[in-house]
Amino acid sequence: MKQGKEVENPESRFFAVLMAAAKLPGVRINREAYLRSALARHCSEEEIRRAIEETPAAAGITVELLDKVANDSIRYETAKVSALSAAAGMPGVFALPATVPADLAQYVGHMLRIAQKLAYLYSWPDLFADEGEGVDDATMGVLTLFFGVMFGTQSANAAVGQVAGMLSKQVAKKLPQKALTKGVIYPIVKKSAAYLGVQMTKQSFAKGVSKAIPVIGAVVSGGLTLSTYLPMAKRLKKHLAGLPLADPSHQAPEGDVVDGEVVEEQETFAPADAELHEAATTAVKLEETTP
Repeated sequence: MKQGKEVENPESRFFAVLMAAAKLPGVRINREAYLRSALARHCSEEEIRRAIEETPAAAGITVELLDKVANDSIRYETAKVSALSAAAGMPGVFALPATVPADLAQYVGHMLRIAQKLAYLYSWPDLFADEGEGVDDATMGVLTLFFGVMFGTQSANAAVGQVAGMLSKQVAKKLPQKALTKGVIYPIVKKSAAYLGVQMTKQSFAKGVSKAIPVIGAVVSGGLTLSTYLPMAKRLKKHLAGLPLADPSHQAPEGDVVDGEVVEEQETFAPADAELHEAATTAVKLEETTP
């Protein structure tokens, strides 16, 4: 009985989807290979080497240049996920049980891909440094917070800023395990996961509605993905680019890292909710007007 309730819990549902997506082929981004490829046309070999061994900020690469590279990656991932979503929309209503979970998984997988790319550009450490299919709790925590930023939650923004501050002060190459798994940031991770579990269920339903009619469903599904994925990726990019961790001119203060107290605040979910609601409404309206 207890296990059944756990499966139905939005928080558990989100973590299950995130874990499943993280195991899909091609989802995990090799930090070294990505930075070398992304910076090759813009930076010297010495800058690239230092960006890989340390961080792009430590290599002196400006945020303005990183923004250009980030925009290229966002355009690439958006085009890819929109095309795959459109293809998944083709079979029609009889294939819904198969296509909706697959579409959701690949959508979350592409959210993971762009989250990793943006994190590495803006001087975050390797999120999947360990080999194997597993995902450690700290990585799960920071990815959940990244998704929270994508969906426009204020507490996730604040928590990501706190984690970035810890990394900056420690000049660390690993995520702060304690803060993300049982420290002051962990409650925000759980709160964000619960919210995201609800939102992904709504979004999955909207995609299901859009797939009910073949061909038209493909166009609507691809457009729905474009209208949600692109603004979310841009929101994460803007937040990560604005953190001191990404700024080459920022000098971290001396001293030990102190886990500050997290002040509870009321979530502001309206902007992200409005975008998803508008996209879903558009999908339904387009199908209602189809002969």
